[in-house]
Amino acid sequence: MDTLVFESDDLASTQDFLSRTYTRMRIGSSTPDAAPARVHRTAVTAFSVDDVTLGFDMDYAATPLGRICLCLVRSGTIRDHAYRGVEDSFGPGDVVSLAPPDQPYSGRVCAARYTLALLDPALLSQVAEAAPRRAPQPVRLTGHRPHSPAAARQLRAAVGYLRAHVLADPALADQPLIASTAAQHLAASILACFPSTALTDPTGSDRADAHPGTLRRALAYIEDHADQPVGVADIAAAAHVTVRALQYAFRRHLDTTPLAQLRRVRLAHVHEDLRAADLAAGTTVTEVAARWGFHHPGRFAALYRAAYGRTPQRTLNGG
Repeated sequence: MDTLVFESDDLASTQDFLSRTYTRMRIGSSTPDAAPARVHRTAVTAFSVDDVTLGFDMDYAATPLGRICLCLVRSGTIRDHAYRGVEDSFGPGDVVSLAPPDQPYSGRVCAARYTLALLDPALLSQVAEAAPRRAPQPVRLTGHRPHSPAAARQLRAAVGYLRAHVLADPALADQPLIASTAAQHLAASILACFPSTALTDPTGSDRADAHPGTLRRALAYIEDHADQPVGVADIAAAAHVTVRALQYAFRRHLDTTPLAQLRRVRLAHVHEDLRAADLAAGTTVTEVAARWGFHHPGRFAALYRAAYGRTPQRTLNGG
C-alpha cells in the first residue's frame, strides 16, 4: 500500500503535483493565496482513495485520466464541469463519475473538499459482461450521475468502508487477496450505481454453454486458485464461456454465484487453518481470515458462524 501527502500554497507546485499524480493538467486561480491545496492519497495496485481540499477557486483543464474517477463532494462546489456532450455542476452530497477514462475534461473548483476514488477501468469488465456485440468491448459507464439516490448512498458507503477498513490498515491492504476482493467490491458498487453497457441476462448461446461440464471446469479452477486473486472473468475464461454463461450455470445447477462459491471455498480453508493453528505461536482469527481474503471482521464472523455453527475464535481455541 502507498500513502502520499501533498500540501502547498504555490499554484505552480500544485499544478505540477496534480499533473504527476492524476493526468497532465493546466490550472489557474484568481485567489491562489486564499488557502493551500491539500491531498492525502492511499492506494493499492488497482485503486486509490484521495481526500482533496482546495481552499481557493481553481479552474482546471485536464487530459484523459485513463481511469474511472469518482468524485464525492463534501463541501463547496464544482462548477461548469464539462467533457464531450456533458456539462454539469456538483455540490455537497453529490456522487459523480468525473469523465470517461479516454476523454479530456475541464471545469472550476470553488473552495471545495471532496474525495476521489480512482479505479482501473478493466475491473468493470472483470465483474460484468458487456451488452451483446460482435467483438469483445470493455464495459463502460454511459452516465456520470447515479441512477437513484439510494444507489449514490450505497456507493458512498462502499468507498467509506474501503477507506476505513481496508486502506486504513497497511498490513491488511498489502495482502493480494484483500486488495483484489476490495477492488472487485468497488467495481461492482460502481456498476450498481451508474448506467453502463453491462448486461447480466444470458443470451441463447450462454444458456447452451451453461452445462455441467462448464460447472465442473469452473469448480476445479476455483479449488485450485482459491489462494490467489481471482475474479469472475478469470473463472469464466478457465471454463471457456462468457461471464453470463458462467453465472447462469451456477444459478441453474447450484443456485448460487461463482463468487459465492469462491467465498465458500475460502471459508473452508479458513476453517482448516484455524483448526490446525498453533495458539502458542500467537495466531489470530484476523490474521487467518485476511490470508484468505476476508477483510471485514464482523461480516467474516457472521459468514463463519452461519457455515460452521460456532465462532471462528472458538474453532481457534479448539472448541
